[in-house]
Amino acid sequence: MALPVACLFASVPVYAGEEDIYFSDLPMVASVSRLPQRLADAPTAVTVLDRAAIRASGARDLNDVFRLVPGFQTYPNNTDAARVTYHGLSDEDFSPRVQVLVDGRSLHSPLFRNGMNWALVPVALEDIERIEVVRGTNSASYGTNAFLGVINIITVDPSVVRGFSVSANHGNQGVRDYTLRQGGKLGEAGNFRFTYQQRDDDGLKDQFDWKDKFTSRLFDLRADFSLSERDVLEFSAGHVEAVTMRGRLAKSQNVLIGGNNPGWPIHDFSQSSTYLQAGLRHTLSVNSDIYVRYAYVSDWASDRYLNQSANPAYNYDEAGDQGVRHEFEIQHNFVPLDKMRLAWGGSWRNDAVRSDTVFRGMSWVSRDVFRLFGNLEIKPINWFTGNLGLSTEQDSLAGAHTSPRVSANFHITPENTLRIGYSRAYRTGSTVDYRANWWEGSSLNFRGNRDLQAEQMDTWELGYLGDWRGWRMSLDTRLFREKIPNRMIQVQNQVEYMVEVQKIQINGLEYQWKWQPFDTTRIQVSQSFIRIDSEFLDSALAGPLSGLSAVPRTNLDQLGERSAPRYSNSILLMQSLPFGFEFSIAGYWLDKMKWTRNSWQDRYSRGDVRLAYPFRWGPRGGELSYTVQSFEGNHGEFKSYGQPADRVVGRRHWLGLRLDF
Repeated sequence: MALPVACLFASVPVYAGEEDIYFSDLPMVASVSRLPQRLADAPTAVTVLDRAAIRASGARDLNDVFRLVPGFQTYPNNTDAARVTYHGLSDEDFSPRVQVLVDGRSLHSPLFRNGMNWALVPVALEDIERIEVVRGTNSASYGTNAFLGVINIITVDPSVVRGFSVSANHGNQGVRDYTLRQGGKLGEAGNFRFTYQQRDDDGLKDQFDWKDKFTSRLFDLRADFSLSERDVLEFSAGHVEAVTMRGRLAKSQNVLIGGNNPGWPIHDFSQSSTYLQAGLRHTLSVNSDIYVRYAYVSDWASDRYLNQSANPAYNYDEAGDQGVRHEFEIQHNFVPLDKMRLAWGGSWRNDAVRSDTVFRGMSWVSRDVFRLFGNLEIKPINWFTGNLGLSTEQDSLAGAHTSPRVSANFHITPENTLRIGYSRAYRTGSTVDYRANWWEGSSLNFRGNRDLQAEQMDTWELGYLGDWRGWRMSLDTRLFREKIPNRMIQVQNQVEYMVEVQKIQINGLEYQWKWQPFDTTRIQVSQSFIRIDSEFLDSALAGPLSGLSAVPRTNLDQLGERSAPRYSNSILLMQSLPFGFEFSIAGYWLDKMKWTRNSWQDRYSRGDVRLAYPFRWGPRGGELSYTVQSFEGNHGEFKSYGQPADRVVGRRHWLGLRLDF
């Protein structure tokens, strides 16, 4: 008999059962089909990062956590914004091809070219319950931005946060972090959690003609109210701001000559995001509920500087001004027939953006996106689970697109599942790509392409999931082929614009293995092997690429084929030690890859280690910890062409102390 929807939502595990989440019964996930499902029933591969893994990784920045996920690549904030990508295709700032959600709210911004600004993550690591990473397209559930995958960040329920806590990190490279958190009751029916956090560091080691620093401040409030036995109101609001450093020092023939580069001087890139979200869940019956959500986000940035190399000099602000998003969504989950579950709904989103530099002569530029979606799970017999998904969008700038998905999961035994699936996804361009009138002084730099077609991707995958509870071991394997017939790239032909340039085919194998050989030991290993083939479109060779020489064409070709490392590996070991100490070590090994057309990442390895001592003192508690990142020494994770030395990631370590009252 089908389980009631409300009970299924309640069954999603929380922090109290951390060992069970990680190694016993495979966890329930809700990010793939919008229905809570066992991993063995999900239509594609999912990696779950629980609080134990996040803490043990030693990550200080959220994007660092995704080094543990097979097929993902990232690098730290520096003069270029941090990026997180899955299977490469990382040429655009702010990585728009992987959808990032916090409690269902998209963090993609119209101001940042419909991508994710990792400097403005609106949640502290301490407030994350778990992260569900969908490895593979999920446009059928979340629309066009979920092109390559989905990162769904689920925060801690306010009902489990009680009292006041304060924590601090102090270390080298200017690491100074402070966090205050308070949780408690709001009347008889409500619970709240409030967090303030500030983070500062001196950035990566200054190299040659650039400097680096990072500063951020975060205010985050979440409150939930049980209005009745059938109604729950969820409310969240917050503000996050960050400052990074951009620009270059003056040089001549790779020799510093003093002062700033007149064309791109050292300056601050200031950014902020303010958000508000309210959601109401109403239980219609034991088999049916409705969730209604509204979200408002306002992003602001200033990258303004004076370009004195031009005559006359002019002010320039590439990433500056403001973007605003309104989003309304409704979802209905119910059981239409025995052994069948359905989640369906619709949404409306309005994105508005303005910029004196990028949209010269315009005021606010808006787009509306309407979407209908549905996901059906069918379990006619105990050895088979079928999933059907469909999403259709109407975009005022990009037109209409429909994304289907079908998958079949064969439960060969209770411990072994084979999954076969197909999906089609689309990725629309940003508002800049369609409407920009981007000037540098008196010269037109970038023109919007109103005829730009959405990227299309067809994915076939074969998955295997083993859950050997007797051995406290699991294995998740994904074999995939992803075809993109019209990858868009920014090219120049008199002026720059976005256009379809390449056919891309991504073939690969990735797996994740977890094992708990002893009660005190946990191991997680991930590997990914990827090969990308690219071919220029005939229309591009006859059009926008016709005037390019062989060198730029080769560069664009490599931008596809080497945009992901051909192999990447990670391992995380968590070990409980005598006297209550906890130890963890993480290792990463990556092949060479190309982030942008003007940069490479050489092959590198990296190791992070953490030692912690949780303690109790009467009703009070806390934790003392010591973390070292890159303990093996200097290495590069992002290198620009023509630089004698660039963006060196050096050993960073800090002491942390948390006190709970």
